[in-house]
Amino acid sequence: MKKVEIRIAGFGGQGVVLLGNIMGKAASIYHKKFAALTQSYGPESRGGSCRAELIINETPIDYPYIADPGIQVILSQEAYAEFGRKSPKDTLLFVDSELVKIDDPPAARLITIPASRLAQEMGRPVVANIIMLGFLAAHSNILPREALEKSIKDFIPAGTESFNMKAFELGYNYSPPADRPA
Repeated sequence: MKKVEIRIAGFGGQGVVLLGNIMGKAASIYHKKFAALTQSYGPESRGGSCRAELIINETPIDYPYIADPGIQVILSQEAYAEFGRKSPKDTLLFVDSELVKIDDPPAARLITIPASRLAQEMGRPVVANIIMLGFLAAHSNILPREALEKSIKDFIPAGTESFNMKAFELGYNYSPPADRPA
């Protein structure tokens, strides 16, 4: 595994930083890699821009800031405008299609899922991030599914394990309609 740089961007309250923490722990504790996580968010606790950036590598990480994200997870229109639209063609671009309108497709490999709608259908909008994580796990090979599942259980509130695992499974097994690209 070569070095992987991941940016997760959206707004406060979507679990952006939680996703970064889950992936970082999955990489470092359960997959025995090195990981560095940085986070940035506005002064608002909800609604302001939020970003988590994660580096995963086989060797120790000298510089904890990303320069060329190979994977981006975009959870808001503002994040798409700032980061997603400019993604180079070798980037995997995961987008919540319920929250982001793609007016001019980027050069990146665009992979969409209506994570917010699926979470609402489950009755808990707060699991959209876990649905997105399952989807990311199924469409990338950065972290083993088992490591992510263990890490999710370390971060979620007691008593919600079954529900969060169902959300992860829903994202993992989601297939876009045939008329829309993955």
